[in-house]
Amino acid sequence: MRSYRTVRNLDDLLAKKLELKVEYTLKQNMLKADAKNFLHQFTLGSLIKRYATPNNLFKVDDKLNLSGTAMSLLLPMFMNKTLFRGAGFLTKAAVGLVSGKVGKSLDAEHISAIFNSVKGFFTKKTEQKAKKFVDYGIPPDSETY
Repeated sequence: MRSYRTVRNLDDLLAKKLELKVEYTLKQNMLKADAKNFLHQFTLGSLIKRYATPNNLFKVDDKLNLSGTAMSLLLPMFMNKTLFRGAGFLTKAAVGLVSGKVGKSLDAEHISAIFNSVKGFFTKKTEQKAKKFVDYGIPPDSETY
């Protein structure tokens, strides 16, 4: 409860009025900022940043095997559209069955390992160039080394 006993004249009343106006303006700005922060938590970008981390995807994948399900659907389509484009119906059906079974056995860890091995195949050449030893003529057991 507010105490207005300090108001004795018109100047005190105007000062109290200005004080209350400043107070509610500050509270209004704080409330707007809090509301913006609250709503910002539920934007699409912040939800993706919070829940689509690799650790969370691996946890979900252990329970539901989403990557295996997706690969069992996408891998046969990819194989039939690219590698076996001119093949017959029986070949496409066999490829679909085999790649569907292989796709179900893949989980997020296998997919990330495959991706890293392919990535490593292309980055080995650049790492070898970067690790090339340059000899400046100073022996390694020297004090200046």
